[in-house]
Amino acid sequence: MSYTAYKALHIIAMVTWFAGLFYLPRLFVYHAMNKDQNTNETFKVMERKLAIMMDIGAFFTIALGITLIIKNPAIMKMTWLHIKLLLVIFLVAYHVICRIYVKQFRLDLNTRSHKFYRLFNELPTVLLVAIVFLAVLKMPISFS
Repeated sequence: MSYTAYKALHIIAMVTWFAGLFYLPRLFVYHAMNKDQNTNETFKVMERKLAIMMDIGAFFTIALGITLIIKNPAIMKMTWLHIKLLLVIFLVAYHVICRIYVKQFRLDLNTRSHKFYRLFNELPTVLLVAIVFLAVLKMPISFS
């Protein structure tokens, strides 16, 4: 398979991952606002299934990213990639935190408000913008 085919698959996997990273915290907002037990159980199912899709997207995004580096090791000499990889580490941490919140909701142990989750929901957007600009422009972002 060609390098560009791997890159296309990497982008597709990344879109899948981000679908989960964007929508799962939005479900947390609604779940935290909810008072109805039947609806609560529905949210638990939705969160669990979306988290699984998010896990699959993350796995393939990372695996294909590693494949791209293996196929083109010279890319590791570029500063923009190091910054991008650092941001991906933050995304993985955010992903893990989302999984912790899924478990807390499943066990009815959530103590955070819908306002907290509204703010929490914004982080992947900031990371996505930075990562895409780094990957497309191939240079660190300058805010000056």
